[in-house]
Formats: sequence, C-alpha cells, structure tokens
Amino acid sequence: MDGSVDVKFLITLGGILFSVAGAAAVGKMQIKSILESLLDVEKRLREIDKRIDFLESGHEVVSSKVKTLAEISSVSALAKSNRETAEMQSSIRELRRDMERQMSLHNGAHPPVQKSTS
Repeated sequence: MDGSVDVKFLITLGGILFSVAGAAAVGKMQIKSILESLLDVEKRLREIDKRIDFLESGHEVVSSKVKTLAEISSVSALAKSNRETAEMQSSIRELRRDMERQMSLHNGAHPPVQKSTS
C-alpha cells in the first residue's frame, strides 16, 4: 500500500457511506414515527386529565352532599329533633287544655250592649 487509492477501497468506502446514509434515513423515519406516537399519547393523556378533573369535581359535590345528609341524619341531630318535636307537642296539648277551659267558662250568651247617649 503505497498511498494509492484502489477500486476495492473506493467500493468499500462507498458501501460504508451507503450503509450509514440508509441507517440515518431509517433512524429519521423511526424518530418521526415515535414523535407522532408521542403526540397521540400526549393528546389522549390530556383528555384523560380533563375527564379525571371532571370526575373529581363531581366526586367532591357528591361527597359534600353525603356529608350534609349524614349530619342531618346523625343520632345527635335526630335526638335534638325528637326533643323539639316532643316539646312542641307538649305545648300544643297545654294550649288546647287552656283553650277548652276558657271555652267552658264562656256560656255562649252575651249581655245586651247598651248604647250610651251623649
């Protein structure tokens, strides 16, 4: 090898360059395909995020309503309501007794009303 370039060397070099160019083209196509897939996955992930946000907000509303209903029907709230109802019923019975007693005192006849002459 005296520094001259022979045909065999040029063919080998051309084959290597062709292989490198082919590999670069295949790599470029694969990268493009991967980027498209990544964009599709990102789009679907954003849609899933939106649905999760919607479901979470709905869950919070339902949870708040359930908590309110649980407080309304709690044992202490029902006991308080029952006490208030019992007190109201007792007051109504007393008022009825008072009204019946007053009605029994009234004989139903009114004395004549005299006109005053001035």
